[in-house]
Amino acid sequence: MKFAVVFPGQGSQSVNMLAELGENYPIVKQTFEEASSTLGYDLWGLVGENPDDKLNQTEYTQPVMLAAGVSVWRVWQHESLPAPSYLAGHSLGEYTALVASGVLSFSNAVKLVAERGRLMQEAVPAGEGAMAAILGLEDDDVQAICKQAAEGEVVEAVNFNTQEQVVIAGHSGAVARAIEQAVAVGAKRALLLPVSVPSHSSLMIGAAEKLYERMSMMTFHPPKIPVLHNIDAAGRDEPEAIMEALKLQLHSPVLWVDTINAMVDEGVEAVFELGPGKVLAGLCRRIDKTLQVVAVDSPAGLQKTLTALKGETV
Repeated sequence: MKFAVVFPGQGSQSVNMLAELGENYPIVKQTFEEASSTLGYDLWGLVGENPDDKLNQTEYTQPVMLAAGVSVWRVWQHESLPAPSYLAGHSLGEYTALVASGVLSFSNAVKLVAERGRLMQEAVPAGEGAMAAILGLEDDDVQAICKQAAEGEVVEAVNFNTQEQVVIAGHSGAVARAIEQAVAVGAKRALLLPVSVPSHSSLMIGAAEKLYERMSMMTFHPPKIPVLHNIDAAGRDEPEAIMEALKLQLHSPVLWVDTINAMVDEGVEAVFELGPGKVLAGLCRRIDKTLQVVAVDSPAGLQKTLTALKGETV
C-alpha cells in the first residue's frame, strides 16, 4: 500500500501531549532532551507544566512541536515500520518532514525553528496581528473578502486547509473586518484563532529574509524521501531550492488541500499523522474521504497503524 506521513504544526500542542507514548517509548523523552540540550531549557518540562503559558508562545511552540513530531517518527523507526512514499508537514511541520527525510539534522532544525519563532514574534508586535478561520465559503469568496476588508492594511488567505476551511491572517483590525464580512455573506463560522502572529502573510517577509540568512549558514542535504512543500505541493531535490521554498513558506499560503490531492493523484491510499493531536487527520478526511487516515500520537494510534499497514480498515 502506498502511503504518506504528515507532521502537524502550531495549534496541535497541548499540556502533557505524548505522555502515554513517552511512558512506553524512552526515545520520546530522549528526543526532547536532545532538543533541550541544544536550546538550553527543558522542553519536556515545558510540555508537562506549561509555565507562564509558554507552550502557546510561538518561539517555544515551534521547537516543542518539532521535537514532538521527530520523537514520534523515531518511534516509527524503532518499530521498524516501512518508509512512506511521501512526507509533508503543515507550516512548521514541514521542518519536521525535512528532518525525517534527512535534509536537516535534528540539532540544526531545532536551532532553525527556534529562530523562526523568535523572528515571527518580533516581526509584528503582540496585539497588532491576528489569524481567523473561515468555514463554509469558497476560496475565491474568502480572497475577495480579504481584498475588501484590507482598507490599506494587510489581511490575506494563508491556509487552504480543506475545501471549506480557509485561515486568514494580517493586521488585527483588518482580520476583524474580514470576520464581519464573512459572517454577513453566509460563512458557517468565522472565528478568531488564539495566536497573535499572522503566519504566512506578507507581514512575515522581513522575518523570512532573516531566516534565510540563518539557513544559508547550515548544511542542507538532498531528501531521502520526497517532501511535498507547502508553497506549491511539489517536491524538491536540490538543497538550495529547499531553502528557497522555506523562505517563501513563511509569507506564502499553506496549500494543504493541493498537497493531499497531489498525494492521492500519485496513488497514496493512506495518510499517517505523526505528532500530538489529530488536526491533520481531520483535515485529510475532509479533503478526500477515500483515504485511510490514522493519527499516531499514542500506543493505540500505533496499533491502528499496524492494522492499516496490513491493508485492513481502521
